[in-house]
Amino acid sequence: MEPLLLVEDKNELRAMLRKALERNGHSVDEAADGCAAIQKLRNRRYQLVLTDLKMPGASGLEVLRESKQADSTIPVILLTAFGSVDEAVSAMKEGAFDFIQKPVDLDHLKLLVERATRQQELLRENLVLREEFAARYGFPRIVGESAAMLSISQQLQKVAATEATVLLLGESGTGKELFARAIHHISDRRDQPFIALNCAAIPESLVENELFGHEKGAFTGAGSRKVGKIELAQRGTLFLDEIGELPLASQAKLLRVLEERRFERVGGTQSIDVDVRIVVATNRDLADRIREKLFREDLYFRISAVPLTIPPLRERGDDIDILADHFLDKFSRELGKPPLTLGAEARRRLREYPWPGNVRELQNALERAVILAEGLAINHELLVSKPAAVNTEGMPANLVPDPFSWEGSFDEVTARAQLHVERVLLENALRHSRWNKTRAAERLGITPKTLLAKMRATGLEEKA
Repeated sequence: MEPLLLVEDKNELRAMLRKALERNGHSVDEAADGCAAIQKLRNRRYQLVLTDLKMPGASGLEVLRESKQADSTIPVILLTAFGSVDEAVSAMKEGAFDFIQKPVDLDHLKLLVERATRQQELLRENLVLREEFAARYGFPRIVGESAAMLSISQQLQKVAATEATVLLLGESGTGKELFARAIHHISDRRDQPFIALNCAAIPESLVENELFGHEKGAFTGAGSRKVGKIELAQRGTLFLDEIGELPLASQAKLLRVLEERRFERVGGTQSIDVDVRIVVATNRDLADRIREKLFREDLYFRISAVPLTIPPLRERGDDIDILADHFLDKFSRELGKPPLTLGAEARRRLREYPWPGNVRELQNALERAVILAEGLAINHELLVSKPAAVNTEGMPANLVPDPFSWEGSFDEVTARAQLHVERVLLENALRHSRWNKTRAAERLGITPKTLLAKMRATGLEEKA
C-alpha cells in the first residue's frame, strides 16, 4: 500500500501527527515544507496528502495543484489556522478533499483520513479500464465492462502497487502485452523504461545476447559492447513475452537475475547489479513444458507467485459489442471515414462467432470491414469472413498431411502444420540413425532432451 504524505513545517506538530497516523496503521512519508513535498510527489505515488496550508516557500495550495497533476485521484486534506478557513474553502473548489483546523482533533483527523482513503480506493477501482487514465499515461486503452474484465483489472491494480514478478496467462490475441504495459504505467516505475522482448521471435543462439548484452570481443563480430534488454530496463519494467520458449540455459541466468538482482554480459566477468521489475507472459501450459524438461521448475515457482489469467474474448459477454464499437470508431477516424454503424445482423454474427484469435482477430475484422465499407452501415457480409482457399500447388510432398484443416486462427493452423512437419523430420532422422536417439539429435542439431520432448509431443515415443 502506498504511504501518506505529511507536509508540515513545524517539527513538533509533524512528529505528533505522524505518530497518530502510524498508530492507525498508515505508512507515513514526511516533508518539512511545500517545496520538498512537490519534489516527493514527482518521484513517487501517494495514497493521500495531508498538508499545512500556509508554509514558507511553496504553499499548501501549490502542493494541492501538484498532487492533482501527478494523480487526480489523490485526496488532499488541508491543515488550517483559524484565520485561513476561507482560503481552505477556496482550495476545496480546486479539488481539496477537506480541511481540518488547528489545533488538530486527532479523532476527527482519523475519520477524515479513513473517508478520504476509501474514496480514493473507489476512484481507482478498475482504473485500468478507464479511457482518461489510458490517455493520461499514454498507453493503449483496455476496453471492457464484463465481470471477467473487472475482476482481472482489480487484481492487476493490486499487484501493480507491489514489486512482485507477474505471470500473465492467456490465449494468443487476448492482449497480454497491453496488460503488462498497464502494470508498468500504474506502478511506481511508470516514469522509467518499459522494455519488451518476445522470446519466441529470437533465434535460440541470440537470446542471451538480446537479454544480457555482450562485451567487446565476446564472439566473432562483436566489435563493441552491446547493452542488453535487462540493462535498458534499469529501474523500469522488462516484459518477457512467450517465456515458455526461453532456452534452458537462458532460464538459469534469468533465475539468477530474479533472485540476486545481478548478471554478467555475454563474454563478461564482472557482475552487474540491476533494479528491474519483470513481467512475463505465455500462452503455453508451463506445467507441460516442465514435464517435457523444457522449462525449469524452480524458475516457474519464482515467476508464478502472482499468476493473472487474461480471459478469452468468448468469455467476455457484452465486451464483444463494446470492443466492436471501439474499433469501429477508431478505424473510422484513422481512415477518414464518416461515422459507421453495425447492423443488427452484424452484431448477432459477432456475438455468435467463437473468436479463436480473440481481441486481435476482432480488431482485424473491424479494420477490414471499415476499409471495405461503402455506405454508413457495416453489414454482416463484411465480418467474420471465411479464409480464402489455400493454394497448395507447388508445395513439397508431405509438407502437411492430406487431408489438412486450414480452418482457424493463424496460430492454430501453424501449430497443426508445425506438429506435422516436426514429426516428419524426427521420423526421417530416427530412421536414418536406426532409431539411435543421440545420433538423430545430432543430425537435427538439437539436444537429446529436446528430441525426447518432441517425440512425446508428436506421438513418436511409442514407436521408438
